[in-house]
Amino acid sequence: MIKTNNNPNTTIRKTLMTARLFDGFWERWIAHGVEKEAVFEVRNSLQDVENWVNGFLDYAFTHYEAAEKASNAQAEYHYRLSGLYYNLIHWIYPQNSSRKQHWYKKSKELFILADQLSSTKCSLETICIDEHRCAGRVRTPKQPKGCIIILNPIDSTKEELFSYEEHFIALGFATVSFDGPGQGETYTLNGLKGTTKRWDVFLNELISFSKKTFHDLPIYLFGTSSAGTWSIYGSANRYIDKAVAVSPAFGNGVSLPEYFMERLNYVIEDNETILPRLKDVSDYKGVLLFHGNKDVMVSDGEVHQLHSTLPNPKKIVEYSQEGHCCNHKLVEVRTQSTQWFLEDVQQ
Repeated sequence: MIKTNNNPNTTIRKTLMTARLFDGFWERWIAHGVEKEAVFEVRNSLQDVENWVNGFLDYAFTHYEAAEKASNAQAEYHYRLSGLYYNLIHWIYPQNSSRKQHWYKKSKELFILADQLSSTKCSLETICIDEHRCAGRVRTPKQPKGCIIILNPIDSTKEELFSYEEHFIALGFATVSFDGPGQGETYTLNGLKGTTKRWDVFLNELISFSKKTFHDLPIYLFGTSSAGTWSIYGSANRYIDKAVAVSPAFGNGVSLPEYFMERLNYVIEDNETILPRLKDVSDYKGVLLFHGNKDVMVSDGEVHQLHSTLPNPKKIVEYSQEGHCCNHKLVEVRTQSTQWFLEDVQQ
């Protein structure tokens, strides 16, 4: 259960303070495509929320204008990057509001423009949970080797992780990426908050949807942080061939930044949690774990204990200099993940 203040302006101030003071705050955004010069410029002038909005809005405009002048491939890239900056603007508002909705809609519009130029087929899909629509994207390259379901961390959106889609597609895989309860479009536009029960239902519906869509292909799970835990949990589903968990969260009372805890308070139902209990370990199959030894949220001991109890096939990859989410190694992580999906591991 999360107990924090319910004043969004206070949460925003704490977020901005963390952004000013800690380099690690920006690792996630840089890893997902935000330019270092944008971070440097905005961070140096960051006094209030308007600095955040106006600073990243300049970069959104710049990439939109570049897209309007570019050929198809470059225009697609610039539209997506513009959409990422709009997504970052929407993210600063923890509470669902007209401003948050406005900036999210702008982000979605830019991604639709990019999709229309892409050589990779894209469709926008929905599944329903508790009479609310969970929104998603399905991208299908020619002759895919398999389908990868990308599960996003609770504080992320399907648009933020577009670089994951691009990389997996380049490696020959179809991608399915939905905003679950408490995430992105499903929360901001459709009003569905997260609970463990809703995520359990969502994950099983998402896997069934993916198998129905790609019935002749193997189905894989890829998740990071809280989504990594759900990826392990989902590996028990009969339609899943293998799963990858990057820095899976265990929820064992680890101290998280105050601003982050307060942000979760807005997207998770009162008195609820968002992580599954990994108790029926023998049911999980084909799990590859990635762990950074400098992770302050997940200890080496917790990951090693989990790995020791998982049935074969299984594998663990550790990075001595990486923290939570292994942000500096994501290209390698995704490449190794696709190799894991396709190989027969006997160990």
